[in-house]
Amino acid sequence: MVPDVMGRPLDEAEHMLAAAGCAWKTEITRPSRDFFKTDEHCLYVVRQRDLPQGIIMLTLAAKQRKEAK
Repeated sequence: MVPDVMGRPLDEAEHMLAAAGCAWKTEITRPSRDFFKTDEHCLYVVRQRDLPQGIIMLTLAAKQRKEAK
């Protein structure tokens, strides 16, 4: 059974998928404009879909950074 990893940090999602014996690939989505700054080291799963051969595709997005005041 494939675990639901939507909304989870990438490291947690990878741990859950590995424990379930699933194979996965990742892709990163980025905003078309850089109005909001993001932290590329803090990735979250925003989409999970099944590919042929039982592979799970995870679409990742970076968390928005807080601006210093």
